[in-house]
Parts: sequence; structure tokens; C-alpha cells
Amino acid sequence: MAMSQLESGMTSFKGPEHEVRAYLTRPAGSAPLPGLVLIHEIWGLTPHIRDVADRFAREGFVVLAPDLMGSDPAIAPLFSEANVEAVMRFMFTLPPGKMRDQAFVQEELARLPQDQRTTVGTFFGTVFAGKLPFPRFAQELSAAYEDLKARGGVDASRIGSLGFCFGGTMSFKLACTGVTQACVVFYGQNPDPLGLVEKINCPVLCNYGAEDGLNATLDQLVGAMVRYKKDFEMRIYSGAAHAFFNDDNQYMYKPIAARQAWALSLDFLKRNLGEH
Repeated sequence: MAMSQLESGMTSFKGPEHEVRAYLTRPAGSAPLPGLVLIHEIWGLTPHIRDVADRFAREGFVVLAPDLMGSDPAIAPLFSEANVEAVMRFMFTLPPGKMRDQAFVQEELARLPQDQRTTVGTFFGTVFAGKLPFPRFAQELSAAYEDLKARGGVDASRIGSLGFCFGGTMSFKLACTGVTQACVVFYGQNPDPLGLVEKINCPVLCNYGAEDGLNATLDQLVGAMVRYKKDFEMRIYSGAAHAFFNDDNQYMYKPIAARQAWALSLDFLKRNLGEH
């Protein structure tokens, strides 16, 4: 049964280079509960991600959602609400499959007014050009796991991760450290290299939209899971593309697929992080 009374607010934990801000939410009370590291999309710790954290908290989880982008002084200005809105508006005018076509993107950028062109171009040139500090983000997520594990009212033997897009990729990375007890991925990229799958010590659930370009390499992921004998589930949602779960994203949200993925993911986490 869902719990309604929540204790929620911002907190922080020590990262390898700076303090990492995070949203912490949990049901009221002191009983040891399973923990969940919730990892945002590339856009950062948005109201949508805090809402998803609260949804899981109402279902009996202590949820820690790190703000990886907004905590980094070097890149936080890029992720202002106005910048993110401008970039999303531009991105979702691009035809499917063209987002990674650099020549096409540059042509479309040139059509924008100067101020928008500067904002969007700077964002693309940093965020989608491999210039984000992914190795450090992985360290920060390991620190988030340790922070959650040490908190009162959290059962340290029952901690999982769940992430969307960028966060899905990072949920995989955290699972590949071998410490978590469950891993959920929404349209994240495969572990790289795929041999890292061998280090996963927990069940994995992956959710993908059938129209997502990331699916081109899913056969390799399935092969690695089979080769290393991992507990693995995957669901592909017909008619959905990337970011189909985000009900704040007017361009991509698919309500039916989102409801199905929520039910499947919640059941998976309860099965694998419930009392043993």
C-alpha cells in the first residue's frame, strides 16, 4: 500500500571534488526501509525527477536523487532552467535519428536567432560532444550509494538504482561496481565496455521505447547478459521513443507506455529489494 506522509528536502554528500547536492525523500517513520539511488536525465535534477522520487518514497523506499549537473560549479550555469528549455525546444524539432548527425545539427543551429544559437550551441558543444566528466559522475554515484547506505532508517543490504536516459547509463555503471541489489535502466546506453556486465551482482530490468535509436545495440547487451549468466529482464514499449516516461516532456511522453513501465519497475524493485 502506498504511503502518503513524506519527509523530503535537499541534502548533500561529499564527492571526489565537491559537495554534491541531492534530493532526499522517504516515508515518515524510522523503520529500516530499502534505499534507491535515483539518477536524473541529462537535464539535471528537474521537478519531474523530484516527483518520481516522491512516487517511490510513497511506495516505501528511501530515495536519494543526486544533482550531478547542478552541483558542479563548472557546468551548473549551462543547466539553468531557461537554457534547458531552449535546448529541449530545439532538440525536439529535429527529425528522429538526426540528433547525432553533427552536420545536420549545425545547419539547424545556424537557422536560430543569435542569442538562441549561442545558448544551444554551447550546450550541445559540451553536453553532447563527450565533454562531461563521466568518470567523476560514476564516482559521485558510488558516493551517493555509500551516503544512502549509512543513513538511519535505511536497510544497507537492500539498495538499488534507477535512472533515465543519461541516468539509465549511469544506473548501469553503478551496477557494474557490484554493490547494488537491483538495477533499473530507462533507455540508457549499454555498459562500455560490455565486459563490465560480468561485475553486476544484482537483477537488472531495462525499459526501452521501440522507436529509440539506442536499440540498435540491444542485441549486444542481451548477448552479454546471457554470456555472463545475469538475472536480466527487458521490455520494449511499442509506439514509444526516447524519454517516453517523462510526463513533463510534451514532445516525447507516452502515457500508456509510462504507466506500464512504472508498474513493471515498481514490482521489480519490490521483488528484489523487499524483505528476504
